[in-house]
Amino acid sequence: MLLSATPPAGPRPVQRRRVEEEARRMRTLTPPAVHPTASITWLGPAAANTALAYRISGDPGHLDECARWLTAAARLPHWGKAHLPDHDLDAAWLLHGTALALHWTGEALPEDVQSLVRDKLLLQGSRLYAYAVATEGGWWSSSYWQNHNWICHAGLATAGYVLGREDWTDRAKDNLGTVLDLLPDDGSHAEGVVYWRYGVPWLAIHLDLLQEAEGTDWWERGGFLRNTFRFRLHQSAPGHARIVDHGDCHDRRSGHSAALYHRLAARYGIAEAQWLGDLVTRDLLKDEAERSGVRPGILPEAYLEYLWYDPAVPAAPPTTTPTSAYFPDLGLVTARTGWDADATAVSFKAGPGGGHKAWRHSAEHRRTRGWDTLSAGHHHPDSGAFVLLSRDAHLVVEDGYSNRKRAADHNLLLVDGQGHADEDRYHVYEGIPHERQARQRDVLAEGGWAHATAAVAALYDPALGVTRLDRTLVFTPAGRLVLLDLAETAAGTGHATAGEAGPEPGAPAGAEAPGREWTFLLHTDDPVEDRPDGSRLIRAGNATAVVRHLILPAGTRTTRHVTEVEANPTSSTPGLRITRTLQTLRTTTPRTPAALLLTVIEPGETSTGRVLDRADGSVAVEFGDGDATERVLLSPVERRIRLGGVTADAAAVLLAGEQAYAVAARSVTLGDRVPLDATPEPFTGRIR
Repeated sequence: MLLSATPPAGPRPVQRRRVEEEARRMRTLTPPAVHPTASITWLGPAAANTALAYRISGDPGHLDECARWLTAAARLPHWGKAHLPDHDLDAAWLLHGTALALHWTGEALPEDVQSLVRDKLLLQGSRLYAYAVATEGGWWSSSYWQNHNWICHAGLATAGYVLGREDWTDRAKDNLGTVLDLLPDDGSHAEGVVYWRYGVPWLAIHLDLLQEAEGTDWWERGGFLRNTFRFRLHQSAPGHARIVDHGDCHDRRSGHSAALYHRLAARYGIAEAQWLGDLVTRDLLKDEAERSGVRPGILPEAYLEYLWYDPAVPAAPPTTTPTSAYFPDLGLVTARTGWDADATAVSFKAGPGGGHKAWRHSAEHRRTRGWDTLSAGHHHPDSGAFVLLSRDAHLVVEDGYSNRKRAADHNLLLVDGQGHADEDRYHVYEGIPHERQARQRDVLAEGGWAHATAAVAALYDPALGVTRLDRTLVFTPAGRLVLLDLAETAAGTGHATAGEAGPEPGAPAGAEAPGREWTFLLHTDDPVEDRPDGSRLIRAGNATAVVRHLILPAGTRTTRHVTEVEANPTSSTPGLRITRTLQTLRTTTPRTPAALLLTVIEPGETSTGRVLDRADGSVAVEFGDGDATERVLLSPVERRIRLGGVTADAAAVLLAGEQAYAVAARSVTLGDRVPLDATPEPFTGRIR
C-alpha cells in the first residue's frame, strides 16, 4: 500500500477530498528557510500529502508544491534542533514523509530536486542509523515499549526501502520483531491514549512497508495489533470526542487516528473500527485539530487515510460491544452504562510501570544485558486511581501531562501526606526495585458491572510501614461508584472504629495517636459544591455527580486545595509550557494504624446510597428501591459475607434486579436459594 501508493479497491471520495484539502492547505503555508526552535515533524506529511495529491490527480500544481516542500526540508542542515538533532523524532518523520514523496513522484520531479532529496535522505538516514547502533541498550534504540522507538525505526525503514539500504531496513525489522513479541497481547498501552494515537500508527506503517517490500506478514505476530482497538475504544469518553486521560495527555481530545482505525478495520475486519474512523472524519476531525493544538496533529494523516481505507469493510457502531473490559497487562478495568453520549463511564488502574510484561522483560534485559529498555516516562504514579466521566464531560479528572509526576495529582490515597516512593520526577519507575509494583485482583468486568481491588501498599516508602493499602472499586450497571479503601500499618490489627459520616466532623482531640494519616484525594476541574446533608456535588458541562463518604474514621477532616500541574510536552520546543489547574478535596483521617473509608459517587444530583449492613472489614451498600435496587456486598480481605441477608464465602456479591454476580466466591446463599455451593476453585461471574 504505502510504497506503491495503491489502496484497496473501491471508491474513496471522502478520503480523496481529504488529501486534496491537505495539499491545498500547504499552498497557504511557507516552509521554514531556517530551522526553527520548534519541531519540524510536520514537514514530512506536508511532502507526502502533496505527492499523493499529484499522483491521484495528475495536477502539476501539486507536483510543484511537493517540490517546494521537499526542497525546503532538504536544505535544512539538520533535522531537529533543540533536542537530539538528526537523532530523534524530527529526523524520523522527515525520513518517512520525504522518502515516500520522492518515491511516489519519481521522475516527474526536476532532476536537481531528485538529487538534492536523495542525497539528504542518505545523509539523514546514515546519521539516524549510526545513532541507533551507538546507543543500543539505552534510549529509543531499544526502548521497545516507547513511541520514539517505533517512529524512529519506521522512519529509517521507509528511507531504507526507498534507497535500497538493507542495513537500515534489516536493523529496523529486527527491532520491530522484538517490539511485537514484547508488547502486551491485550492491546493496552501504558503511555496513554494520546501517545497511543501518536505512536501506534507507526507500527502499522512499518508492518505495511515490510509486507509490501519483503512479503513478510507480521500482522499476526503477538496479539497487540489485533487487540489494541479494543483498548482504544474502551478509553473513549461517552460521545467519543474526548478520551480517558491516564498517562501523559496534554489535552483530552488528541486521541483519534482515523487512518489507524481504518487500517485495523481492513486487516482484522473490525466493523467498530471502521465506524469510528468514519465518525472521526465526518464529525470530529476538524474540532480535534483546532482544539488540541498538537503538531503535526490529525489533519496531516490524510495520505494514510486514503491508502488504508478499505470500502469493502462494513462499519457498525459498538452497540453490541460489552460495556466493561479488563486489560490485565496494564491492570486497567473500564466500564460504562452504554455506548451513547449520555452514558457514565469509569476507568480504574493499578499495575507496575509500563505494564506487567514490560516490567518483567525490562528487568530481564537489565540483568542479562545491562540494558535499560523501559522508558516509561509517560506512565504516571496512578495505581489505585480512577477517572469518572459522564455525558461527554470529565467529572473526576486526571492531571494531564506532567514532567514532575506525583501520586498527589491523582485520585488515590496518600500516607502521612506522602505519595509513592521515589516520585516527583519524570520517570518515576526508573531504577526502583522490581518488587515495588501494584496489582489488580478479584476482577469482574461483566454484565454492566466492574469490580476490582487494587493492592498498592508496595509503592509507598517502606519507612511508612504500610502493610495494606487496598482500594476496591465497584461500578454498577446504573453508573454508581463504590470505593472501599482499607489501610493498615505494621502496628494495625484491624480497622479503626468508624461511624456513619454526616456533616464534616471536627478535628480529633487529645494526644497524637499511633499510626498514619490516610488522605483520600478527589480531583475535579471546578470546585465541588457543599450540600446541607454533608454530600458534595460535582458539575462538569451537562454532567453532575454526588459524592458521599458513608463511612469514615471519627475525627476525619476535609480540606480544599488548588493543584497546579505544569509541563513541557515536547523537548523539541523548550519554551513551551502547559498548565492544568485541578480543584482538590483532601479527606484526611486522624493518625491511626488501620482505617476503613467507604465512598459512593452517583451520577445526577440525587444520592440514594446507604450502608445496609457492615462487619469488620466487610460492608453492604444499597442504592435505589424496588426493582431498581442495586446492592454491593464487599469483603475483600476476609472473603466472608454475612450481610444484608446474604451468606457467602466471597470477595463480593453484586445484585441488581434478578441478576447476581459473585467475585472470588466458593459459596453463595441468597435467601433460601444456593446459586453457588462449595466450588473447588474461587468463581467469578454471574450466579443468577
